[in-house]
Formats: sequence, structure tokens, C-alpha cells
Amino acid sequence: MDASRTSELQYQTGLLRAWRRHDPWPIASGAVCLVVATPILVVVSSLATPTVDVWAHLWQTQLAELFWNTLRLIAGVGLGVLLLGTGLAWLVARYDFPGRAIFQWLLILPLAIPTYVIGFVFRGIFDYTGPVQTWLRSVVGAKIWFPEIASFGGVTLVMSLVLYPYVYLLARTAFLEQSASTLEAARALGARGLKVFWRVALPLARPSIAAGTALALMEALADFGTVAIYGYSSFTVAIYRVWFGMFDRHAATELATLLLLFTFGLYWLERAGRGRRRFYQTDGTARPVAPQKLHGWRAWVASGMTGFVVGIAFVLPLAQLAFWCFSQAELDRKYLELLLNTLLLGVATAGLAVCAAVVVAYGLRLSRSRMVTACAGIASMGYALPGSVIAVGVLAPLVFLDHSLDALLQSTLNISSGLLLTGSMVGLVFAYLVRFLAVSCQTVEASLAKITPSMDMAGRSLRATTSEVLWRIHVPLIRPGLSAAAILVLVDVMKEMPATLLLRPFGYDTLAVQVWQLTSESFWEAAALPALTIVAAGILPVLLLVRNRARFPGG
Repeated sequence: MDASRTSELQYQTGLLRAWRRHDPWPIASGAVCLVVATPILVVVSSLATPTVDVWAHLWQTQLAELFWNTLRLIAGVGLGVLLLGTGLAWLVARYDFPGRAIFQWLLILPLAIPTYVIGFVFRGIFDYTGPVQTWLRSVVGAKIWFPEIASFGGVTLVMSLVLYPYVYLLARTAFLEQSASTLEAARALGARGLKVFWRVALPLARPSIAAGTALALMEALADFGTVAIYGYSSFTVAIYRVWFGMFDRHAATELATLLLLFTFGLYWLERAGRGRRRFYQTDGTARPVAPQKLHGWRAWVASGMTGFVVGIAFVLPLAQLAFWCFSQAELDRKYLELLLNTLLLGVATAGLAVCAAVVVAYGLRLSRSRMVTACAGIASMGYALPGSVIAVGVLAPLVFLDHSLDALLQSTLNISSGLLLTGSMVGLVFAYLVRFLAVSCQTVEASLAKITPSMDMAGRSLRATTSEVLWRIHVPLIRPGLSAAAILVLVDVMKEMPATLLLRPFGYDTLAVQVWQLTSESFWEAAALPALTIVAAGILPVLLLVRNRARFPGG
């Protein structure tokens, strides 16, 4: 009986391996990954053939300033998100105070606001002609000093307020997962108060804090709108100016490689920082730490600190945008057109990204070959790269395809096709796909991982092909994951600015482009409605995140 059952299992396993070995899905997965990875490889390959004249010009004009500005931006934002994210995470994880239950979720909401939105809101409020300085001059006098918001300090403040939730989320989870017995052992050895935090809790949470900080700094490097609004010279602004000011694609590519190197450098530093020293939680029971209840003025200080951060990072920008919207005499006639354009791009990209993610994730499920896995890894790098770098990388293959098609038509039919792909919706959607494929891929792959391999074997026993198993079994089971992936990609497309500015068809504007055009002319009130729409869309994935984490308090 046992022997026959073992023989049957071996037979089914052999069939499944043969079924997977001769299946075309891994090949399709690798092909999709190679297509998506092409722009990234184009930017990287430009390092092999540097243009001496371009580098000499950059060195003589702006290269030193760009390097210095980028380094101090990384240092300033890194310090800001570390202090805010780690401090707030420790506060809500280890102490009980009035409002803690709601504040621990409200502190995530700044993620819904793009940095360029809160950037122009803060400049509109705190600039020289804004309501704050105007009121101060009327009360104190015209000679009152106020810090300049359009400065390095202003850019650092804005980015820190928006990006600290990356550190907060991961650090809070790490602190909640630490065992009470570990901290009790430290106290038994004489550690008290902040010493427990510095010597025990912080080292245990350091990998999570480092990962959150790296994510925040990558977002800071990718930002274009905030640094442009504040007049801060960065690599993303320089790429835009070289592209549209000098019309020099080669110089833009050279700048993009430097920005790419900064991104890879951050990734390497995060990995190296984790690898030098390691700390492990060895207590298998992992008894959670009961929050210490605060009393008196300490409790109200804790509530005031968390409430102040939520107020200035989320409530104030949202309230100011709503006020500007309601102060408008009439609805901008162009708004509906911009909303339709944005949704069209978002829906098209979301559908394409989900389909591509299904192909990639299913191919990885059927074949874990090193080649397919490596291609998937390269294709997933797009999410860690700035939109301006992706745009530069997308342009080269599009130009090559246009020229090849034009040459073919001229040689065969004696007609010219012109530029069909360059500067078209196709090129823009392709750039979005390169940028956000990793988002949909991770979601779809996580959903597929929950389906037991016995489902595949059951389908094979019924003589179903891998395609039939996918469409009849897997897709119905992972439908919630597909919907979540589509929502995430749609929202990311709505917020994306640099790639849209560089690759959009002539005269085709989106909500993000409208925000950029209006804020560059200091029309804060007119930019409020499209910005508020983007924020409203950005709240959707944050609410999904809060709902999922609320089910698992330690997550």
C-alpha cells in the first residue's frame, strides 16, 4: 500500500517536472524581463563609452555643485527620517499615551502625499508673500526675520516629513517583534531607560531601520518636483534642463548614469551596513513587550509630539489644499481633461503591468533557473531608479526602433513613417512599465506563493496544460492580489512626474504635469485641485496598508 502510494507520488512528480521543463512560460517570462530591463541596460552601457566633451563640459559647469548638493541632501534627509521615523516608532511601540491607538496609524498617512505637493503647499504658506510671514510682519513689523523656505533646509524638511513613514513602518514592526525577555535581561544587568534602547532595542532593529532609510533616500534622489520648486540644483533637475534646454540626449544620459550610480551606492551601503554586525532574536517564544503607560505631563507631551507631526505633515497640507480649492471661483475647464488623461495612462499601465507580472511570476514559479531569476531581478530594479533615469533609458531603444522602421519603409515602399514611438503614448506607458513592474510583480508573486503546488499537480493529472492551470485555477485564486497590484500601479502612475515631463506626447498633460506647470509659475491656488486629486488617490493604498497591518498588530 505504502509502496504503491510512493510510486504514484514519484510518477506525478516526474510528470510535473517534465511538464514544467518543456513549458514556454519561463521563456516568455525571461523575454518580458529582458524587454523591460532594456532601458536600464542602455543607461548602464553608456558608462562603457563616455563622451569626453560632455564630461568636460559638465565638470566645468555644474558637476561639482550637483555632487555637493546631492551628498548633503542625502545626509540631511537621512538624518531627518532617522530621527523622526525611529523616534516615533519607539514611542508608539513602547509607551501607552492618550490617542496612541489612532496615532500609530495616522503617522503613516504622509506617504499619501507626493513630496512635490507638500513642497508647493509649504512654499505657498511659509514664503515671503505667504500668510504666515504676512501675518508676522503685520504684528511684529517689517524687519522680522524668518528662515527662507526655498532653501536646502526647506527641501530637507519637506522630504523628511513625507518620507519618514518608510523608517517608521519598518522600525515599529521591528520594535514590536522584539521579545520582552530580551529587554528584561538587559534591565537585570543594570541597563535602564535610554540605555536599553541604545544597547539592545536599536541594534536589534537596525536592519529594518537601514532598509527604511535606504528606501527614503532613493525616493529623495528620484524627486524632481520639490527640488525644482525650491530652486535646489539636483541631478533630476539637471537632466531635465539638459534635455529641454540644451536638447542634448547624450549629456542627459551621462547625468543619468551618475544618478544611477548614487542609487546603486545607497543600495550597496545599506547591504554593507547590515553585513558588518548582526544581531539576532534567539528567544523562540517572542513574548511581546507590554507598552509602559505614561502619566501626567509625559503622556500629554507624547500625544502632543505625535499629533504635531501628523498635523504638520498631513493635516496642514490637506487643509490648505482644500481651502485653495474652495476659494476658486469656478472649476478649471481643463481639469476633467487632465483627470481623463491621467486615468487613461494609469489604467493602461496597470493592465499591462498586471499582465506582465502574471507572465513573469508564473514563469518563475514553473522554472527557478538562474537565467530567468537574474532577468527578473534586473527588470525589478526599475522601481529603485528615478523616473528621469528610466526616461533617458527608454528614449534610446524607441529612437532605434523608429529609425529602423523608417529605413525599412523607405527601402520597400518609399514612404517615411517618421517618429511613431518617440514622444508617443506607447513610449510613456513603456517607461511606466519599466518603473513600476516590480510593484505588480511582487504583489502577484506573493499571491501565487500562497497556492500549494498540489494544485498544479492536480491540474496535470487532469491533462491540463500550464496555461489552462493558470487561467482556470491560479487566476481566480489570486484575483484579490491582481486588483491590489492594479491599484498600486495606477496610483504610482498618477503621482509620477519626471518620466511624464520628459516623455509625454506634445500637448498631452496629466494632473502631475499640471501641478508642475502651475507651481513653477507660483500659481498655488490653481494647482490645488489636481494636487488634491493626486493625494486622494494616494490615500487608497495607504488605507489598504493600514487595514492589512491592523489585522496583524505586530506587522
